[in-house]
Amino acid sequence: MTTGGKPGSGFAWPDALCCAVRSLPQHSRLWVALSGGLDSMVLLHLATACHQGRVALAAVHINHQLQANAGEAEALCRAVCEELEVPLEVRRVTVDASCESTPAGGIEEAARDARYAEFDQILAPGDLLLMAHHADDQAETVLFRLLRGTGVAGLAGMPVHRPLGRGHLFRPLLAFGRAELERCARAAALSWVEDPSNTDRVFDRNYLRHEVMPGLKSRWPTVIQRVERSAEACAESTFLNQRLAEKQWLELGDQQGRVDLAGFRTLSLAEQKNLIRWWVDRQGYAPLTVSGWRQLIHDLTEAAEDRAPVIEGRGFSLRRFRSKLYLIPDRPAPPSGPVFLVPGQTLPWGWWTLRLESVLTPQPPLPPIRVSTRQGGERVPMSASEHSKSLKNWFQEQAVPPWERACLPLVFVGSGAAEQLIAVGDFWCSGQYSGGAPAAGWRLVVGRDCD
Repeated sequence: MTTGGKPGSGFAWPDALCCAVRSLPQHSRLWVALSGGLDSMVLLHLATACHQGRVALAAVHINHQLQANAGEAEALCRAVCEELEVPLEVRRVTVDASCESTPAGGIEEAARDARYAEFDQILAPGDLLLMAHHADDQAETVLFRLLRGTGVAGLAGMPVHRPLGRGHLFRPLLAFGRAELERCARAAALSWVEDPSNTDRVFDRNYLRHEVMPGLKSRWPTVIQRVERSAEACAESTFLNQRLAEKQWLELGDQQGRVDLAGFRTLSLAEQKNLIRWWVDRQGYAPLTVSGWRQLIHDLTEAAEDRAPVIEGRGFSLRRFRSKLYLIPDRPAPPSGPVFLVPGQTLPWGWWTLRLESVLTPQPPLPPIRVSTRQGGERVPMSASEHSKSLKNWFQEQAVPPWERACLPLVFVGSGAAEQLIAVGDFWCSGQYSGGAPAAGWRLVVGRDCD
Protein backbone atom coordinates (compact mmCIF):
# COMPACT_ATOMS: atom_id res chain seq x y z
CA MET A 1 0.00 0.00 0.00
CA THR A 2 1.23 3.50 -0.85
CA THR A 3 0.53 6.59 1.24
CA GLY A 4 1.03 10.15 0.12
CA GLY A 5 2.64 11.21 3.36
CA LYS A 6 1.69 13.98 5.78
CA PRO A 7 -1.11 16.15 4.43
CA GLY A 8 -0.63 19.87 4.23
CA SER A 9 -2.71 21.97 6.57
CA GLY A 10 -6.18 22.49 5.13
CA PHE A 11 -5.44 20.80 1.81
CA ALA A 12 -7.78 22.10 -0.91
CA TRP A 13 -8.39 20.29 -4.16
CA PRO A 14 -7.49 22.32 -7.28
CA ASP A 15 -10.40 24.27 -8.75
CA ALA A 16 -10.04 22.61 -12.16
CA LEU A 17 -10.46 19.13 -10.68
CA CYS A 18 -13.39 20.23 -8.55
CA CYS A 19 -15.07 21.88 -11.50
CA ALA A 20 -14.67 18.72 -13.61
CA VAL A 21 -16.26 16.56 -10.93
CA ARG A 22 -19.07 19.04 -10.25
CA SER A 23 -19.99 19.39 -13.94
CA LEU A 24 -21.86 16.12 -14.30
CA PRO A 25 -24.82 15.08 -16.45
CA GLN A 26 -28.17 15.01 -14.71
CA HIS A 27 -28.52 12.03 -12.38
CA SER A 28 -30.44 10.80 -9.37
CA ARG A 29 -27.69 8.68 -7.80
CA LEU A 30 -23.91 8.85 -8.10
CA TRP A 31 -21.58 5.84 -8.06
CA VAL A 32 -17.77 5.86 -8.02
CA ALA A 33 -15.95 2.88 -9.52
CA LEU A 34 -13.32 2.23 -6.85
CA SER A 35 -10.44 -0.13 -7.63
CA GLY A 36 -8.21 0.92 -4.72
CA GLY A 37 -5.64 2.43 -7.07
CA LEU A 38 -4.42 6.02 -7.03
CA ASP A 39 -6.74 7.37 -9.73
CA SER A 40 -9.97 6.00 -8.30
CA MET A 41 -9.00 7.07 -4.76
CA VAL A 42 -8.53 10.63 -6.02
CA LEU A 43 -11.91 10.47 -7.75
CA LEU A 44 -13.66 9.13 -4.64
CA HIS A 45 -12.29 11.94 -2.45
CA LEU A 46 -13.20 14.53 -5.07
CA ALA A 47 -16.75 13.18 -5.40
CA THR A 48 -17.10 13.13 -1.62
CA ALA A 49 -15.87 16.71 -1.30
CA CYS A 50 -18.10 17.97 -4.12
CA HIS A 51 -21.28 15.91 -3.83
CA GLN A 52 -21.71 14.21 -0.47
CA GLY A 53 -24.94 15.42 1.11
CA ARG A 54 -26.21 16.80 -2.19
CA VAL A 55 -27.06 13.54 -3.98
CA ALA A 56 -27.07 9.87 -3.05
CA LEU A 57 -23.39 8.88 -3.31
CA ALA A 58 -21.98 5.34 -3.19
CA ALA A 59 -18.93 3.43 -4.39
CA VAL A 60 -18.56 0.04 -6.05
CA HIS A 61 -15.48 -2.19 -5.87
CA ILE A 62 -15.07 -5.15 -8.21
CA ASN A 63 -12.67 -7.73 -6.79
CA HIS A 64 -11.41 -9.79 -9.74
CA GLN A 65 -9.51 -12.13 -7.36
CA LEU A 66 -6.59 -12.24 -9.79
CA GLN A 67 -3.79 -10.50 -7.88
CA ALA A 68 -2.05 -11.50 -4.66
CA ASN A 69 -3.06 -8.18 -3.09
CA ALA A 70 -6.72 -8.33 -4.18
CA GLY A 71 -7.77 -8.75 -0.56
CA GLU A 72 -5.64 -5.79 0.51
CA ALA A 73 -7.25 -3.60 -2.15
CA GLU A 74 -10.74 -4.62 -1.06
CA ALA A 75 -9.90 -3.99 2.62
CA LEU A 76 -8.53 -0.53 1.81
CA CYS A 77 -11.67 0.36 -0.16
CA ARG A 78 -13.82 -0.71 2.78
CA ALA A 79 -11.74 1.28 5.26
CA VAL A 80 -11.65 4.47 3.19
CA CYS A 81 -15.37 4.36 2.42
CA GLU A 82 -16.15 3.80 6.10
CA GLU A 83 -13.99 6.79 7.02
CA LEU A 84 -15.68 8.97 4.38
CA GLU A 85 -19.14 7.60 5.28
CA VAL A 86 -19.74 6.50 1.70
CA PRO A 87 -21.73 3.27 1.23
CA LEU A 88 -19.68 0.62 -0.60
CA GLU A 89 -20.93 -2.22 -2.81
CA VAL A 90 -18.34 -5.01 -3.19
CA ARG A 91 -18.71 -7.56 -5.98
CA ARG A 92 -16.35 -10.52 -6.33
CA VAL A 93 -16.05 -12.03 -9.79
CA THR A 94 -14.27 -15.05 -11.18
CA VAL A 95 -12.11 -14.52 -14.26
CA ASP A 96 -10.56 -17.41 -16.17
CA ALA A 97 -6.84 -16.70 -15.93
CA SER A 98 -5.51 -20.05 -17.14
CA CYS A 99 -2.76 -19.82 -19.74
CA GLU A 100 -4.45 -22.44 -21.88
CA SER A 101 -7.78 -20.64 -22.16
CA THR A 102 -6.73 -17.00 -21.97
CA PRO A 103 -3.84 -15.54 -24.02
CA ALA A 104 -1.61 -12.80 -22.64
CA GLY A 105 -3.66 -9.62 -22.74
CA GLY A 106 -6.85 -11.64 -22.91
CA ILE A 107 -7.01 -11.71 -19.11
CA GLU A 108 -7.40 -7.93 -19.14
CA GLU A 109 -10.24 -8.23 -21.65
CA ALA A 110 -11.96 -10.95 -19.62
CA ALA A 111 -11.60 -8.93 -16.41
CA ARG A 112 -13.02 -5.85 -18.12
CA ASP A 113 -16.01 -7.83 -19.40
CA ALA A 114 -16.67 -9.23 -15.93
CA ARG A 115 -16.34 -5.77 -14.37
CA TYR A 116 -18.74 -4.09 -16.77
CA ALA A 117 -21.23 -6.94 -16.43
CA GLU A 118 -21.41 -6.13 -12.71
CA PHE A 119 -21.79 -2.42 -13.42
CA ASP A 120 -24.69 -3.26 -15.76
CA GLN A 121 -26.44 -5.10 -12.92
CA ILE A 122 -25.85 -2.40 -10.31
CA LEU A 123 -26.90 0.71 -12.19
CA ALA A 124 -30.57 1.70 -11.95
CA PRO A 125 -32.35 4.23 -14.20
CA GLY A 126 -31.00 7.69 -13.43
CA ASP A 127 -27.73 6.36 -11.95
CA LEU A 128 -24.39 7.81 -13.03
CA LEU A 129 -21.14 5.84 -12.65
CA LEU A 130 -17.92 7.86 -12.40
CA MET A 131 -14.73 6.23 -13.66
CA ALA A 132 -11.22 7.59 -13.07
CA HIS A 133 -9.67 7.23 -16.53
CA HIS A 134 -7.30 10.13 -17.20
CA ALA A 135 -5.41 11.68 -20.12
CA ASP A 136 -2.56 9.13 -20.03
CA ASP A 137 -5.10 6.30 -20.14
CA GLN A 138 -6.73 7.96 -23.13
CA ALA A 139 -3.43 8.29 -25.01
CA GLU A 140 -2.55 4.65 -24.32
CA THR A 141 -5.99 3.58 -25.51
CA VAL A 142 -5.70 5.50 -28.78
CA LEU A 143 -2.19 4.17 -29.48
CA PHE A 144 -3.22 0.63 -28.57
CA ARG A 145 -6.17 0.78 -30.93
CA LEU A 146 -4.04 2.33 -33.65
CA LEU A 147 -1.65 -0.62 -33.44
CA ARG A 148 -4.61 -3.01 -33.65
CA GLY A 149 -5.72 -1.34 -36.89
CA THR A 150 -8.99 0.13 -35.66
CA GLY A 151 -11.01 2.76 -37.55
CA VAL A 152 -11.85 6.35 -36.64
CA ALA A 153 -14.51 5.31 -34.12
CA GLY A 154 -11.90 3.42 -32.12
CA LEU A 155 -9.30 6.16 -32.53
CA ALA A 156 -11.74 8.59 -30.92
CA GLY A 157 -10.72 6.89 -27.68
CA MET A 158 -12.88 6.51 -24.61
CA PRO A 159 -15.96 8.75 -24.62
CA VAL A 160 -16.45 11.11 -21.72
CA HIS A 161 -20.08 10.05 -21.41
CA ARG A 162 -22.05 7.05 -22.65
CA PRO A 163 -24.97 4.83 -21.65
CA LEU A 164 -24.14 1.84 -19.46
CA GLY A 165 -26.80 -0.68 -18.56
CA ARG A 166 -29.85 1.20 -17.29
CA GLY A 167 -27.72 4.19 -16.28
CA HIS A 168 -24.78 6.14 -17.68
CA LEU A 169 -21.01 6.26 -17.36
CA PHE A 170 -19.02 9.50 -17.00
CA ARG A 171 -15.24 10.08 -16.99
CA PRO A 172 -14.58 13.50 -15.44
CA LEU A 173 -10.76 13.20 -15.31
CA LEU A 174 -9.95 12.60 -18.98
CA ALA A 175 -8.47 16.08 -19.35
CA PHE A 176 -5.94 15.54 -16.50
CA GLY A 177 -2.64 13.70 -16.62
CA ARG A 178 -1.70 11.01 -14.14
CA ALA A 179 1.23 13.07 -12.83
CA GLU A 180 -1.17 15.81 -11.73
CA LEU A 181 -3.45 13.30 -10.00
CA GLU A 182 -0.47 11.75 -8.20
CA ARG A 183 0.72 15.16 -6.97
CA CYS A 184 -2.73 15.79 -5.51
CA ALA A 185 -2.93 12.32 -3.97
CA ARG A 186 0.39 12.77 -2.20
CA ALA A 187 -0.44 16.29 -1.07
CA ALA A 188 -3.74 15.03 0.36
CA ALA A 189 -1.98 12.06 2.02
CA LEU A 190 -4.27 9.54 0.33
CA SER A 191 -3.59 5.82 0.55
CA TRP A 192 -3.83 3.50 -2.45
CA VAL A 193 -2.82 0.03 -3.62
CA GLU A 194 -0.60 -0.57 -6.63
CA ASP A 195 -1.75 -3.39 -8.92
CA PRO A 196 1.35 -5.62 -9.35
CA SER A 197 0.23 -6.59 -12.84
CA ASN A 198 0.64 -2.96 -13.96
CA THR A 199 4.39 -3.52 -14.33
CA ASP A 200 4.12 -6.79 -16.29
CA ARG A 201 5.26 -6.00 -19.83
CA VAL A 202 3.59 -9.13 -21.23
CA PHE A 203 0.39 -7.10 -21.34
CA ASP A 204 0.20 -4.79 -24.35
CA ARG A 205 -1.02 -1.76 -22.44
CA ASN A 206 1.76 -2.08 -19.87
CA TYR A 207 4.31 -2.36 -22.66
CA LEU A 208 2.99 0.88 -24.13
CA ARG A 209 2.94 2.55 -20.71
CA HIS A 210 6.46 1.59 -19.62
CA GLU A 211 8.41 1.03 -22.84
CA VAL A 212 6.82 3.30 -25.45
CA MET A 213 5.21 6.30 -23.73
CA PRO A 214 8.32 7.46 -21.80
CA GLY A 215 10.29 7.68 -25.06
CA LEU A 216 7.47 9.53 -26.80
CA LYS A 217 7.15 11.99 -23.92
CA SER A 218 10.90 12.57 -23.92
CA ARG A 219 10.96 13.30 -27.65
CA TRP A 220 7.61 15.12 -27.78
CA PRO A 221 6.72 16.49 -24.32
CA THR A 222 3.22 17.42 -25.49
CA VAL A 223 2.46 13.99 -26.95
CA ILE A 224 -0.52 13.46 -24.61
CA GLN A 225 -2.14 16.68 -25.82
CA ARG A 226 -1.36 15.84 -29.46
CA VAL A 227 -2.96 12.42 -29.19
CA GLU A 228 -5.94 14.02 -27.46
CA ARG A 229 -6.41 16.42 -30.38
CA SER A 230 -6.25 13.54 -32.86
CA ALA A 231 -8.80 11.61 -30.79
CA GLU A 232 -11.10 14.64 -30.77
CA ALA A 233 -10.82 14.89 -34.57
CA CYS A 234 -11.68 11.21 -34.90
CA ALA A 235 -14.63 11.70 -32.55
CA GLU A 236 -15.92 14.49 -34.80
CA SER A 237 -15.52 12.28 -37.86
CA THR A 238 -17.38 9.50 -36.08
CA PHE A 239 -20.21 11.91 -35.24
CA LEU A 240 -20.48 12.98 -38.88
CA ASN A 241 -20.40 9.35 -40.04
CA GLN A 242 -23.25 8.58 -37.66
CA ARG A 243 -25.30 11.51 -38.89
CA LEU A 244 -24.79 10.37 -42.50
CA ALA A 245 -25.85 6.82 -41.61
CA GLU A 246 -28.95 8.10 -39.80
CA LYS A 247 -29.92 10.13 -42.88
CA GLN A 248 -29.40 7.15 -45.19
CA TRP A 249 -31.32 4.88 -42.84
CA LEU A 250 -34.33 7.20 -43.08
CA GLU A 251 -34.12 6.82 -46.85
CA LEU A 252 -33.39 3.07 -47.08
CA GLY A 253 -34.68 1.49 -43.85
CA ASP A 254 -38.24 0.29 -43.33
CA GLN A 255 -40.54 -0.24 -40.35
CA GLN A 256 -39.48 -3.88 -40.09
CA GLY A 257 -35.85 -2.86 -39.60
CA ARG A 258 -34.71 -3.92 -43.07
CA VAL A 259 -32.61 -2.06 -45.65
CA ASP A 260 -33.71 -1.63 -49.25
CA LEU A 261 -31.22 -3.52 -51.39
CA ALA A 262 -31.60 -1.41 -54.54
CA GLY A 263 -30.91 1.81 -52.65
CA PHE A 264 -28.02 0.23 -50.73
CA ARG A 265 -26.37 -0.70 -54.05
CA THR A 266 -26.27 2.97 -55.09
CA LEU A 267 -24.06 3.89 -52.13
CA SER A 268 -20.28 4.00 -52.35
CA LEU A 269 -18.35 1.22 -50.59
CA ALA A 270 -17.38 3.65 -47.83
CA GLU A 271 -21.04 4.61 -47.31
CA GLN A 272 -22.11 0.95 -47.34
CA LYS A 273 -19.53 0.06 -44.68
CA ASN A 274 -20.50 3.09 -42.63
CA LEU A 275 -24.21 2.26 -42.76
CA ILE A 276 -23.60 -1.37 -41.78
CA ARG A 277 -21.37 -0.35 -38.86
CA TRP A 278 -23.99 2.13 -37.65
CA TRP A 279 -26.76 -0.45 -38.05
CA VAL A 280 -24.84 -3.05 -36.03
CA ASP A 281 -24.01 -0.54 -33.29
CA ARG A 282 -27.62 0.71 -33.19
CA GLN A 283 -28.77 -2.82 -32.38
CA GLY A 284 -26.28 -3.04 -29.51
CA TYR A 285 -23.84 -5.55 -31.01
CA ALA A 286 -20.05 -5.56 -30.98
CA PRO A 287 -18.47 -4.10 -34.12
CA LEU A 288 -17.86 -6.40 -37.05
CA THR A 289 -14.26 -7.59 -37.23
CA VAL A 290 -13.95 -8.65 -40.85
CA SER A 291 -11.43 -8.28 -43.65
CA GLY A 292 -12.16 -7.99 -47.33
CA TRP A 293 -15.17 -5.69 -46.99
CA ARG A 294 -15.45 -5.16 -50.73
CA GLN A 295 -15.84 -8.86 -51.47
CA LEU A 296 -18.19 -9.45 -48.53
CA ILE A 297 -20.53 -6.64 -49.55
CA HIS A 298 -20.37 -7.74 -53.18
CA ASP A 299 -21.42 -11.26 -52.16
CA LEU A 300 -24.16 -9.90 -49.93
CA THR A 301 -25.66 -7.65 -52.61
CA GLU A 302 -24.78 -9.25 -55.96
CA ALA A 303 -24.89 -13.03 -55.44
CA ALA A 304 -27.38 -14.97 -57.55
CA GLU A 305 -30.96 -15.21 -56.30
CA ASP A 306 -30.55 -18.87 -55.36
CA ARG A 307 -27.57 -18.06 -53.10
CA ALA A 308 -27.79 -17.29 -49.39
CA PRO A 309 -24.94 -14.82 -48.69
CA VAL A 310 -24.27 -13.96 -45.06
CA ILE A 311 -21.89 -11.82 -42.98
CA GLU A 312 -21.43 -13.31 -39.50
CA GLY A 313 -20.98 -11.10 -36.42
CA ARG A 314 -20.86 -11.73 -32.68
CA GLY A 315 -24.45 -12.61 -31.81
CA PHE A 316 -25.96 -11.70 -35.18
CA SER A 317 -25.70 -12.09 -38.94
CA LEU A 318 -26.39 -9.92 -41.98
CA ARG A 319 -28.45 -11.67 -44.66
CA ARG A 320 -30.26 -10.92 -47.89
CA PHE A 321 -33.70 -12.05 -48.96
CA ARG A 322 -35.38 -10.84 -52.11
CA SER A 323 -35.03 -7.05 -52.19
CA LYS A 324 -34.05 -6.48 -48.55
CA LEU A 325 -31.06 -6.76 -46.22
CA TYR A 326 -31.73 -8.16 -42.74
CA LEU A 327 -29.81 -7.98 -39.46
CA ILE A 328 -30.72 -11.22 -37.71
CA PRO A 329 -30.04 -11.87 -33.99
CA ASP A 330 -28.70 -15.31 -33.12
CA ARG A 331 -31.33 -17.38 -31.34
CA PRO A 332 -31.19 -20.67 -29.45
CA ALA A 333 -31.99 -23.68 -31.61
CA PRO A 334 -35.54 -25.03 -31.17
CA PRO A 335 -36.05 -28.40 -29.45
CA SER A 336 -34.77 -31.31 -31.51
CA GLY A 337 -38.01 -33.26 -31.19
CA PRO A 338 -41.73 -32.54 -30.89
CA VAL A 339 -43.04 -30.81 -27.77
CA PHE A 340 -46.61 -30.75 -26.47
CA LEU A 341 -48.10 -27.45 -25.36
CA VAL A 342 -49.32 -27.27 -21.76
CA PRO A 343 -52.18 -24.79 -21.18
CA GLY A 344 -51.04 -21.64 -19.40
CA GLN A 345 -47.33 -22.35 -19.88
CA THR A 346 -45.18 -20.36 -22.31
CA LEU A 347 -43.02 -22.43 -24.65
CA PRO A 348 -39.83 -20.70 -25.95
CA TRP A 349 -39.02 -21.75 -29.51
CA GLY A 350 -36.15 -20.03 -31.28
CA TRP A 351 -37.42 -16.58 -32.29
CA TRP A 352 -40.92 -17.39 -31.03
CA THR A 353 -42.95 -18.09 -27.91
CA LEU A 354 -46.17 -20.12 -27.88
CA ARG A 355 -48.95 -20.20 -25.31
CA LEU A 356 -52.44 -21.74 -25.04
CA GLU A 357 -55.12 -19.71 -23.26
CA SER A 358 -58.64 -20.80 -22.42
CA VAL A 359 -61.42 -18.36 -23.37
CA LEU A 360 -64.27 -20.31 -21.71
CA THR A 361 -65.23 -21.21 -18.16
CA PRO A 362 -65.13 -24.04 -17.41
CA GLN A 363 -62.27 -24.94 -19.70
CA PRO A 364 -63.33 -27.08 -22.66
CA PRO A 365 -61.62 -30.40 -23.43
CA LEU A 366 -58.28 -29.97 -25.18
CA PRO A 367 -56.89 -32.48 -27.66
CA PRO A 368 -53.10 -32.94 -27.83
CA ILE A 369 -51.35 -29.85 -29.23
CA ARG A 370 -47.97 -30.75 -30.71
CA VAL A 371 -45.21 -28.36 -31.82
CA SER A 372 -42.38 -29.38 -34.10
CA THR A 373 -40.18 -28.11 -36.90
CA ARG A 374 -40.74 -28.86 -40.54
CA GLN A 375 -40.31 -32.54 -41.40
CA GLY A 376 -41.40 -32.49 -45.05
CA GLY A 377 -44.73 -33.05 -46.76
CA GLU A 378 -46.73 -30.64 -44.57
CA ARG A 379 -49.64 -28.80 -46.18
CA VAL A 380 -51.34 -25.61 -45.09
CA PRO A 381 -55.18 -25.83 -45.10
CA MET A 382 -56.82 -23.00 -46.97
CA SER A 383 -60.45 -21.83 -46.75
CA ALA A 384 -63.28 -24.30 -47.40
CA SER A 385 -63.39 -23.24 -51.06
CA GLU A 386 -59.66 -23.81 -51.65
CA HIS A 387 -57.37 -26.80 -51.66
CA SER A 388 -54.50 -27.05 -49.21
CA LYS A 389 -51.06 -25.85 -50.28
CA SER A 390 -47.68 -27.43 -49.74
CA LEU A 391 -45.77 -25.69 -46.98
CA LYS A 392 -42.87 -25.12 -49.39
CA ASN A 393 -45.03 -23.19 -51.85
CA TRP A 394 -46.79 -21.36 -49.05
CA PHE A 395 -43.43 -20.20 -47.62
CA GLN A 396 -42.53 -18.72 -51.01
CA GLU A 397 -45.89 -16.97 -51.38
CA GLN A 398 -45.71 -15.52 -47.87
CA ALA A 399 -42.06 -14.40 -48.32
CA VAL A 400 -40.89 -16.31 -45.25
CA PRO A 401 -37.09 -15.84 -45.10
CA PRO A 402 -35.14 -19.07 -45.72
CA TRP A 403 -33.32 -18.92 -42.36
CA GLU A 404 -36.67 -19.03 -40.52
CA ARG A 405 -38.19 -21.93 -42.43
CA ALA A 406 -36.16 -24.72 -40.84
CA CYS A 407 -36.79 -23.56 -37.26
CA LEU A 408 -40.33 -22.22 -37.61
CA PRO A 409 -42.73 -23.79 -35.04
CA LEU A 410 -45.50 -25.80 -36.69
CA VAL A 411 -48.47 -26.47 -34.41
CA PHE A 412 -50.66 -29.56 -34.84
CA VAL A 413 -53.85 -30.63 -33.08
CA GLY A 414 -55.05 -34.19 -32.61
CA SER A 415 -53.11 -37.40 -33.15
CA GLY A 416 -52.49 -40.03 -35.74
CA ALA A 417 -54.23 -39.74 -39.10
CA ALA A 418 -56.61 -37.09 -37.69
CA GLU A 419 -53.80 -34.69 -36.78
CA GLN A 420 -54.15 -31.26 -38.42
CA LEU A 421 -51.85 -28.28 -38.87
CA ILE A 422 -53.35 -25.27 -37.06
CA ALA A 423 -50.52 -22.72 -37.03
CA VAL A 424 -47.28 -21.83 -38.78
CA GLY A 425 -45.21 -19.66 -36.44
CA ASP A 426 -46.64 -16.15 -36.23
CA PHE A 427 -47.52 -16.14 -39.94
CA TRP A 428 -50.82 -18.04 -39.85
CA CYS A 429 -53.22 -19.59 -37.36
CA SER A 430 -56.49 -21.45 -37.92
CA GLY A 431 -59.63 -19.56 -36.98
CA GLN A 432 -60.46 -22.44 -34.66
CA TYR A 433 -57.66 -21.25 -32.35
CA SER A 434 -57.41 -17.51 -33.04
CA GLY A 435 -59.45 -14.34 -32.91
CA GLY A 436 -61.66 -12.88 -30.22
CA ALA A 437 -63.84 -16.01 -29.86
CA PRO A 438 -61.99 -19.06 -31.17
CA ALA A 439 -64.36 -21.91 -31.92
CA ALA A 440 -62.25 -24.46 -30.07
CA GLY A 441 -62.52 -22.46 -26.83
CA TRP A 442 -58.75 -22.14 -26.74
CA ARG A 443 -56.64 -19.33 -28.17
CA LEU A 444 -53.12 -20.02 -29.45
CA VAL A 445 -50.88 -17.02 -28.89
CA VAL A 446 -47.67 -16.99 -30.91
CA GLY A 447 -45.25 -14.13 -30.27
CA ARG A 448 -41.94 -13.18 -31.80
CA ASP A 449 -38.95 -12.10 -29.74
CA CYS A 450 -37.80 -8.86 -31.35
CA ASP A 451 -34.98 -8.05 -28.91
